[in-house]
Amino acid sequence: MIAAFRASGAKVQGILCVLIGAVFFTANDSTIKWLSGGYPLHEIVLIRASVALGFTLIIVQLEGGLAILRVRRPWLHILRGLLVMCANMGFFLGLATLPVAETTALFFIAPLFITALAVPILGERAGLVRWSAVVVGFLGVIIMVRPGSGVMQMTALLPVGAAFAYALMQMMTRKLGVRDKASSLAFYVHITYIGVSVVTGLSVGDGRYSDGTNPTLDFLLRQWIWPTPDDLMLMVLSGFLVAIAGYLVSQAYRLSEAAVIAPFEYISLPLAVFWGYHLWGDLPDLWSVVGMLMIAGGGLFVFYRETMRGRSLAGRR
Repeated sequence: MIAAFRASGAKVQGILCVLIGAVFFTANDSTIKWLSGGYPLHEIVLIRASVALGFTLIIVQLEGGLAILRVRRPWLHILRGLLVMCANMGFFLGLATLPVAETTALFFIAPLFITALAVPILGERAGLVRWSAVVVGFLGVIIMVRPGSGVMQMTALLPVGAAFAYALMQMMTRKLGVRDKASSLAFYVHITYIGVSVVTGLSVGDGRYSDGTNPTLDFLLRQWIWPTPDDLMLMVLSGFLVAIAGYLVSQAYRLSEAAVIAPFEYISLPLAVFWGYHLWGDLPDLWSVVGMLMIAGGGLFVFYRETMRGRSLAGRR
């Protein structure tokens, strides 16, 4: 009975960790959208990653010191970092012009991409039921984007592309195997963020390729400017939010089974609606809500099927 009580307590703690982590993640997304109108993405990411790296190094010290950063396949970590960078850049560029809720929902297509890619890349089999869930999720994307209607710009493909990059990263991880500590994985991801942001800033940071006509391209190519004290505080806050959120979600999966924790990540959808409405007055229309429900339903069903077969399907972040 005592063991059961402890297991139940661990599940509750895990659920609380993932719920708080989702609040921080969506708050971070909203912070970056708030800053997207005045600063280039690479500047925001550089400051955010630098702050997150400092937090990660504290965790590294607590988990065993700098020795755990000596990994067996550093090139694999760099490649993972580049794919995560592509996923995040696509997601954030979408945020520049799309509402937070729609961008978040479109990114949740990632578990369906993982299921689809597992067939040609890993040689896994997918039956009619799993393929049906994948089709339902992609139909949800089509309903949200509504090609040719003018309701949602082609920018909507950015978070979908970000989800595809994230799925490729998961396929690579599952194929090659990564057994290092989560803090060492995070360290290499943040190092990749910093490196790519510095190179991008040195290449296009003078703003010569930004003409001010396209908000998405401007967010990527805008001139680097020194932030105001308030905006700098927001960038630093973004770094703390993403670092703490990542740690909380990792703790959640450590404390309890993935089958218990992963469905609670979908709390990000109503949270994204909350932030979008209170900060920008955005509310999804009926068709967007239908698309969101189809994407979430397909993703949750695929996760359930993966869990029943004893396979791990990573969460959104």
